Amino acid sequence: MRVVIADDSVLLREGLTRLLAEAGIETCASVGDADALEGAVAEHQPDVAIVDIRMPPTYTHEGAKAAIRLREQWPKLAILLLSQSLEHRYAAQLATEHPERLGYLLKDRVLDVATLVDTLERIARGGTVLDPEVVRHLLTRQSTMSRIAALSDRERDVLSLMAEGRSNRAIARDLHLNEKTVESHTASMFTKLDLIVQPDDHRRVLAVLAWLQA
Repeated sequence: MRVVIADDSVLLREGLTRLLAEAGIETCASVGDADALEGAVAEHQPDVAIVDIRMPPTYTHEGAKAAIRLREQWPKLAILLLSQSLEHRYAAQLATEHPERLGYLLKDRVLDVATLVDTLERIARGGTVLDPEVVRHLLTRQSTMSRIAALSDRERDVLSLMAEGRSNRAIARDLHLNEKTVESHTASMFTKLDLIVQPDDHRRVLAVLAWLQA
């Protein structure tokens, strides 16, 4: 796997490059702003772009905007968004509009090599991965809480993991259940929420996000 890293922090870029190298992942470019990111992607055509949401010159949402442009120009490019603090609005917007090959993690999470590599592999295969903190925030909003009141505790557990992009097999493993039980909980949950069950993971995440933001 080949990646491009875009972050204004040189230390973070160097740290990520070393972590990825240890995992056998090649960093073909490391840049500090959105313009350089787009140029690096055009030059190297990596499998994944790792992008800080806030970058120079305004440190608002240049990274997120660049990610949208990259997705439009390079539909097969997987994108992992990073942020120092919770940016759920932009993560949810991007996941709704461009769910395939998209990940969003808080920067603290990428210090865990296993989490980082797992996320990169999953989005490179076409999946969607959302940081658990983003999911937790969405699930604990007052408007959302009223919507999930009809769900059982176990169905809420399944919903939370599903919104993180987990497959039924992964959910079963995390909750120590068999896959048939997870499928049963999923069917019941989607019926209660008036959602259509979708076979592929990113569309399931899309459906959950659409419901959470309604």
